[in-house]
Amino acid sequence: MEQGLVLDLFGDALWRIVVIVTVIVVPGLIVGLIVSVFQAATQINEQTLSFLPRLIVTLLAVMWAGAWILSQLSDQFNFLFMNIPEMIR
Repeated sequence: MEQGLVLDLFGDALWRIVVIVTVIVVPGLIVGLIVSVFQAATQINEQTLSFLPRLIVTLLAVMWAGAWILSQLSDQFNFLFMNIPEMIR
């Protein structure tokens, strides 16, 4: 197995993980920022006010993008599994 091939496979897998994590985390970050601005404006310091909206939005993001995430991971696995004979030569 060539070093360039390994680096390409690793880079592709890493890029897919970054994109998948971004799809899940960014909505929670945006909601967290909005809640933080609201807390700063109203001087409410309640922990559940900042945690629950982020949790709900993150769960909704996973539900919304779950099929796409699964297809991305399946595509990566299928590509690796089907190309093993060519890769090990």
